[in-house]
Amino acid sequence: MKFTKMHGLGNDYVYVNCFKEDVLHPEEISKFISDRHFGVGSDGLILIKPSKAADFEMAMYNADGSRAEMCGNGIRCVAKYVYDYGLTDQEKITVETLGGIKELELSVCNGTVSQVKVNMGSPCLAAAQIPVIADTEQIVNEPLEVQGRTYAMTAVSMGNPHCVVFLEEDVRELDLETIGPAFENHSRFPKRINTEFVNVVDNHTLRMRVWERGSGETLACGTGACAVAVAAILNGKAASEMTVKLLGGDLNIAWAGGDAPVYMTGPAVTVFDGELELPENIC
Repeated sequence: MKFTKMHGLGNDYVYVNCFKEDVLHPEEISKFISDRHFGVGSDGLILIKPSKAADFEMAMYNADGSRAEMCGNGIRCVAKYVYDYGLTDQEKITVETLGGIKELELSVCNGTVSQVKVNMGSPCLAAAQIPVIADTEQIVNEPLEVQGRTYAMTAVSMGNPHCVVFLEEDVRELDLETIGPAFENHSRFPKRINTEFVNVVDNHTLRMRVWERGSGETLACGTGACAVAVAAILNGKAASEMTVKLLGGDLNIAWAGGDAPVYMTGPAVTVFDGELELPENIC
């Protein structure tokens, strides 16, 4: 199977061009190929496929083989792939995901894509749709007890579910390997949850770490950065445009509030192309 390794701010995935390759068991392939010792090493697998509803379809699988609705860093790399590898010559494209159809604007420099701006759509704040078990329609700055400590959470869906927690202590010092799984598998999140732990630097700058559902801590999460920006605005902690600082780098996020779409701008990078012989049991 031919593939391309790409990353957005260190959030790395293995990409397969399904215009040329048949992928029959993506769940098992994702688990195998994501392994950083026996596989290629990645946060998951992303398939680039034909679409009847958009220019392309992105099918994303986490490192544990579970299917995910959306990935902000991943979709920017999809845009870079389809332009750089000649699947399109357009600098504005649409991509179908389980989280809806997304519109992307490509910044091209010397014939290749360097930055991508994504219309991520309007955030969903309805607890039942995120989903989060709650007595209220929305969850903004609501208490959540995890491992004996009460956190204030704001719940947002950007096509996939997020729990945003603002902290006074430095998020760079958190033991995410311990608290991340406790949030992910908390009983109030029936489909598990992505969790962002956030420091407010100023009203235009946020710092975050993320524990991603099905993958663990990653260096960046595009949908997570969007959820953090929305949560910061809802809680009166940030202006409508901001920089979200992740372990792998910075994303620029803008949201005008209400039903307005969230816009995310950031880089996409190709690491290498390769070909892998898959084990017989998952071919």
